[in-house]
Amino acid sequence: MTTSPPADGIRPFRLSVPQSDLDDLHDRLDRTRWPDELPDTGWDYGVPVDYLRELVRYWRHEYDWRAAEALLNRWPQFTTTIDGANVHFVHVRSPEPDATALVVTHGWPGSIVEFLDIVGPLTDPAAHGGDPADAFHVVLPTIPGFGLSGPTTERGWEAGRVADAWAELMRRLGYERFGAQGGDWGAMISRELGRAHPGRVIGVHLNLLPGAQQSTEPTGEELAGLGSEERERTLASWRRWEAWQREGTGYAMLHATRPQTLAYALTDSPVGQLAWIVEKFREWTDSEELPEEAVDRDRLLTDVMLYWLTGTAGSSARIYYERAHASGRAAAPSEPSTAPTALAVFPAELQLPLRHRAERTENIVRWTRFDRGGHFAAMEEPDLLVADVRAFFRQLREKG
Repeated sequence: MTTSPPADGIRPFRLSVPQSDLDDLHDRLDRTRWPDELPDTGWDYGVPVDYLRELVRYWRHEYDWRAAEALLNRWPQFTTTIDGANVHFVHVRSPEPDATALVVTHGWPGSIVEFLDIVGPLTDPAAHGGDPADAFHVVLPTIPGFGLSGPTTERGWEAGRVADAWAELMRRLGYERFGAQGGDWGAMISRELGRAHPGRVIGVHLNLLPGAQQSTEPTGEELAGLGSEERERTLASWRRWEAWQREGTGYAMLHATRPQTLAYALTDSPVGQLAWIVEKFREWTDSEELPEEAVDRDRLLTDVMLYWLTGTAGSSARIYYERAHASGRAAAPSEPSTAPTALAVFPAELQLPLRHRAERTENIVRWTRFDRGGHFAAMEEPDLLVADVRAFFRQLREKG
């Protein structure tokens, strides 16, 4: 599956944050200016003060960045310049020589931290109770503008341009054929990678498919053409989408219209950056009340740290602006794809996909519904995600 990688300016990278940056963070946390709030409102108005105070106390006095840094540095990391942008990536080769190459992409407000529990089982299944034939060489790029790939220095870094950069990255690593996996923006990028580079992409595994939900109220005619189970899913998808459009899209509107204005607050206040992200982990995960019910608290804070330490709150938000103001290819993300595609459906996902809608634009060959898990599937239910990724690419191998 691989050839000797060409020498295209790939540079080793090791994460090493100056102590002065950590001291500055601690000083800012100690001097937080807290807002008031109405009594007995819970999460209705946003992140509650009492909850955030406790999380900030933990961040300041118990969370260990150096331990997180060491954990991330167990992975081989690199940077390279593609299309004028710095691209940070992790590249973990499998001990199995015939492993399939797989590029896995995060979204917002995620990062490579999402994948800490899936890289081992994907690259070395034999060491994790799996079949060595299901092994992958895993590449985890950081989207330009996000975290260790940020900030970007010019306009235009939308999903299609990122997908083309990933195709070039995989070429530089010596992978002429590879698979793609992603959720959130990673889903859009992975889908576009398969659509635009079908000769190189073996298959695309997604845990979110933008545009496959019921985004308009279903008509009687549309419902009449569906079976009872799919009819109920269509109605549920519409209700969930309608509620999200009404209550949950404020962040996206700001990202898509005024990312620079937002950047001043989030780049200056670590508590602001934390609140902006932790709200999404609470709303988008399969949790009853607190995000820590679904994801590890330290992992959540490590994810926040990658945004804070790199000052990329505004730069990472620009991808929304670029999508909203795109033209040409970038403005038509639903152009049909011929790449074999799998969708893993987790019940707490924001956009509940419908197969009859997905099949209008995608070459769906696998569709798996799970009974637990949400938007951050690799963090919430890593075993389920790994098993489905393995099964999908096994299916493609067996089909030949």
